[in-house]
Amino acid sequence: MKIVFMGSPEFSVPCLRVLAESGHEIAAVFTQPDKPRGRRGNQLVPTAVKSAALEYNYPVFQPVSLRKGEDAENAVKILKDISPDLIVVTAYGQILPKEILELPRYGCINIHASLLPRYRGAAPINRVILNGEKETGVTSMQMSEGLDTGDMLIKKSTPIGENETYEELYQRLSIMGGEVLKDTLDALENNALAPEKQDDELSCYSPMIKKEMSALDFTKPAQEVHNIIRGVTGFTMLDGKRIKIFRSEIAEIGGESGTVSDEKIFAVACGDGKSVVFREIQPEGKKRMKTEDFLRGKKLTKGERLG
Repeated sequence: MKIVFMGSPEFSVPCLRVLAESGHEIAAVFTQPDKPRGRRGNQLVPTAVKSAALEYNYPVFQPVSLRKGEDAENAVKILKDISPDLIVVTAYGQILPKEILELPRYGCINIHASLLPRYRGAAPINRVILNGEKETGVTSMQMSEGLDTGDMLIKKSTPIGENETYEELYQRLSIMGGEVLKDTLDALENNALAPEKQDDELSCYSPMIKKEMSALDFTKPAQEVHNIIRGVTGFTMLDGKRIKIFRSEIAEIGGESGTVSDEKIFAVACGDGKSVVFREIQPEGKKRMKTEDFLRGKKLTKGERLG
């Protein structure tokens, strides 16, 4: 088959590599435009997908939009000239218009990081952790005009570890996405796909993550605080300075909510009589570190208040 791939972040790269090893013709790769970085924004950094695509010498296109303007018109022309049999989309970051969805012979297949119809939308990996889910996975689907509403093709599930962070789950689901894509391509070639319609009543939406969601409220139950740390990286204040928390555990230690309940392990009491134990942190102006390294240079006091 002649395939066009669309993706942008690191999550998408395993899918591109699966395609590269599949024996199919990869006619083009579409990805988001390079982003400015640095204090002055004068350094343009390519997406992870662009960097990987250039390793294989694939033609790369980076339209600002696929839905309006000259960029969109050019993108549609390029795709029509290519006339792909299939378009594979993985975390591309743009909504495909109907004209593109209907262009390939086999349509467009999306690799989505949730067990659809649950957690449609932009941030499914964060949301399953924030909501305390015990299981998630990857679904391939036939794309339609709705937001992640197309027929489901192949699913693969995985349990979520009780202390697993967004970063860890992201990496696991990224690899799983490549596996699901390979299985989907094999089934497509063997005419063995069995599309399943989604039950909209079972769906939920996973909107973009906002910075303010990371603020920790220790009056909440320890599990909820722990899930915020795992899902979006939490922050609080210590000695008037911000401290980020990347990793935590729950401990059966009581105390007044928002205070240090065990100064030897940096446990902070929550509203349900339990505590969260900080395991990996980043004090303001310093590098990310393990909590035991932080405690070698910082003496905490039991009952000391955070926030």
